Formats: sequence, structure tokens, C-alpha cells
Amino acid sequence: MYRKKTRITALDLVLMALILAVLSYIGYRLTVKLNYKWNWPAIPRYLLYYSSEHHAWMSGILLEGLYTTIRLSVWATLIAALLGLVTGIMRATGGLFSRMMARTYVELIRNVPPLVLVFIFYFFFSAQIMPLLGVEDFIRSRSPAAQRWLAVFFATPDVFSAFLSGTITVAVFQGAYITEIVRAGIQSIERGQWEAAYALGLSWPRQMWDVVLPQALRRILPALANEFINTIKYSAIVSIISIQELTFQGMQIMASTQMTIEVWLVVTAMYLVLCLVLSVGVQWLEQRLARSDA
Repeated sequence: MYRKKTRITALDLVLMALILAVLSYIGYRLTVKLNYKWNWPAIPRYLLYYSSEHHAWMSGILLEGLYTTIRLSVWATLIAALLGLVTGIMRATGGLFSRMMARTYVELIRNVPPLVLVFIFYFFFSAQIMPLLGVEDFIRSRSPAAQRWLAVFFATPDVFSAFLSGTITVAVFQGAYITEIVRAGIQSIERGQWEAAYALGLSWPRQMWDVVLPQALRRILPALANEFINTIKYSAIVSIISIQELTFQGMQIMASTQMTIEVWLVVTAMYLVLCLVLSVGVQWLEQRLARSDA
């Protein structure tokens, strides 16, 4: 496919100059007018520091918060994708009862603020369901080695209930939007594809899995990537229930050091890197799928 060469035009130069001027003005207002005292040398120790006790470099609390954000986002994305796939199929091809159930879920979640969902899941799920299932007792009864592995993939025992509650909250919220994306993708497949699969004698699950979903995935991949990125960003909302993810750790540092702008610029950069890596990965996958189609 022919690609037009990218050229820098005069308008591009003007826009870049305007952006630099705005950034310079913001820096001037902060430094001169507001007399803000920058303290960038204090930031690195919140990322990495050398422990004389362990004689090794250790992750600072910002990096630890980043790890928690990654764990929460990965699990929330997996659960949301599975939930959205099932309910999306129900919305597109199910019977009346299953379609009504899926639509009720979508409309309920999409019309309730995520902050309210966080509190509902935290105070109900963590306070009622988790003790009933004996999850905390089970986690605390594991061996130290097992608890270390659980901390690597999930969270430490003291915050395991809150972590699980936050993960499910984000997953349920994002699953409603993924449901509509999957439904639209399935319904965009031409009726002839269904008829051809039926004519080949494929069962309904094989029609869906082998014929419809692969085609629908190619069409909905950009929209899915957007929702996966949103999952990373929405993970910040669970900081209100004291899950020590990136935003929570940033607030802790800001409260103790008063380094407001430096901390939030670093936090912003860390979120930006996460989202850009995911975006680049999805673009690579889109190109691979396009080449396989060709």
C-alpha cells in the first residue's frame, strides 16, 4: 500500500512554537509568579533507592504503585474482556431473556458513576462476601512462600480484599462498554457469513468461534484497545479505598513532601508510558492481522 510521505509544513512549525510558548509561560508562572520551589533531586529516591540493609537497589513507592497499577489493570482487563465477550454474545444472538439480562447489566453500569460502584463493591463485597467465602482466612493460612507469590501476582494479605474489590469494580464497569463493542462487531458481520457457516454444517458455537468472532475482532480491535487503555486510567479511582496503586502513592508523597507538581508530572509520565506501550502493541497487532488478511 502506498503511503504518502510526511512533510513538516509551516502550520506544523507554528503549532509547535505555540505549544512551546504555552509551556514556557506555565513554567514562568510557576517559578516566578507563584514562587514555586522545584525539588527534582528528591524525586529519584521515590523510584529507586539503594538499601544498605539488603545491599541492593530497591523499588521506591512510586514504582511499587506502578506495579500495583499494572497488576490491577491486567486482571481487570482480562475479567472485563471475558465478561464483555459473554454478555456481548448474549446481546447479539441470545434469546429474549439473555438479551434482557445483558441489556440490564449494560444500562445499569453505564448510568452509575464509577465512584459509586467502587464504594458499593468495597463495602458490600469486601465486608460481606469475602468473609462469607473465607478468602482472607485462606490467604493468611498459606505458607510465606505462597503469600509472596500472591503478592507478586495480586496483593499482600493485608490489602488482598481491597485489591480484589477494586479489580472487580473496574472490570465490571469496563465490561459494560466492551459488551456494546462486541455486540456491534458481531452484528456487523454479513448474514451471508452465518448462512455459509450453517451450510457447511457447523454447529452454532463453531459458527461463532471459527467464522464470526475472528472477523468481528478485526473490526472492533481499535475500539477494544481504547477500552483497555481506559482500564488503566480508571484504575486510579480505586485509590479512594486505599489500594496502594500509582495515584494513591502520588498523593501520599505529595502530602508528606509538598512536592505537588514534580510528583504529578512523574505520575503522569508513568501512566503515559503504560498507555503508549499498550497502544503501540495494539497497532502492531492490527498490522499483523492486516498482513494476514492480505
